[in-house]
Amino acid sequence: MEITQTISAFVTLFVVIDPVGLAPLFIALTRGMSDQRRRRIGWRALGIAAALMTLFGLAGEAILTGIGISLSAFRIAGGLLLFLTALDMLFERRTERREGQARDDDDDPSVFPLATPLLAGPGALASMILLVGQDPGPAHTLMIHLVMLAVLGIAAALFAIAGPIAHVLGRTGTMVVTRLFGMLLAALSIQFVIDGLKGSGLV
Repeated sequence: MEITQTISAFVTLFVVIDPVGLAPLFIALTRGMSDQRRRRIGWRALGIAAALMTLFGLAGEAILTGIGISLSAFRIAGGLLLFLTALDMLFERRTERREGQARDDDDDPSVFPLATPLLAGPGALASMILLVGQDPGPAHTLMIHLVMLAVLGIAAALFAIAGPIAHVLGRTGTMVVTRLFGMLLAALSIQFVIDGLKGSGLV
């Protein structure tokens, strides 16, 4: 069961964060910069994203409890949010929106838009709360955070070789990958809604 949860968590976070889709946008955000500056911006963005997702993974449920929201209700809301993200991916609205954000000029894009909302967006933060909430035990919580760091590690590797990836995939390849991930995310989001309904006693 733990292996299944690990695989499910990895797929969820990988699809939501979408390191492959972010690689060409990283190039656009750091166009004209030296390799050293590009690496510094990439690592800073990844560090900020990791800190935000760790915060929501560890304290997200406490925050929800403090404002009177049950975990089941958040599972349903998070599932619906992820489903909307999946629709955006399937119909290319997500890529267009990200490209629009990438075109905004900024001296240092590491915090915005790279760290948030591109890496640690609402979908990723909601996913951390939902995944940790499946089993509040320390071993499961540690596993989810290790999976999150693994996905960010993949993002770091793709940032390092973003140029060749963007050239090989091209826009058509990126669209195909994005739509495939969108289908997977749609199925995972429906599972979150089903789990939330079961937890609330409605099903």
